[in-house]
Amino acid sequence: MKKTKVLLLACFLLLVVAFSSGCLEKSADQTRQQEISAKLESAQPTPTDVDYSLERYNLTKRCYWVNGMREKAIALPCPVSKPLGYIVLFTDNGGVVGRFVVDGKVSSLNSMLTPQSEYFELNSGSSVNKWLADTDGSYGVNDNGIFFFTPDGKYLEWTGKYLYSDIPFEVSDPIIKTQNTTGGV
Repeated sequence: MKKTKVLLLACFLLLVVAFSSGCLEKSADQTRQQEISAKLESAQPTPTDVDYSLERYNLTKRCYWVNGMREKAIALPCPVSKPLGYIVLFTDNGGVVGRFVVDGKVSSLNSMLTPQSEYFELNSGSSVNKWLADTDGSYGVNDNGIFFFTPDGKYLEWTGKYLYSDIPFEVSDPIIKTQNTTGGV
């Protein structure tokens, strides 16, 4: 019992010394980095003049598309000029699965039109976090991946590696990686 009390007292004293010497406070580097970040945010603020989001357009179109309302998805107007993009989809070992022209932009399968919950973080003292359904009434997380539409109206999802650009390109000689799984030479 006496050893436990001595050990607890030693731990307490160690914490007091660490706290008083500044070990538990922000380091000078952390403080400087926060100051630099604040300066850059002030000099280059987040744009507030974006009038239309192609990401939200894609999410709305996808919501209609995957819920059986393809005609509504196809007829969805877009008041801005959508750029054309070019994408190549790869297997894990580098093989080419397909090449596509992208109408608009590539979007994440985990982008959402609405928040997932009432609170981003549950702070101490706040009420229970209430999860909100997605636009299709479901809950949960989507696969990690991307989706996009082609100019001829096709919808594609991909959960692998890809190369995307706004300039046309060809991948003519992809490098295929192989692995010897038998342990031999």
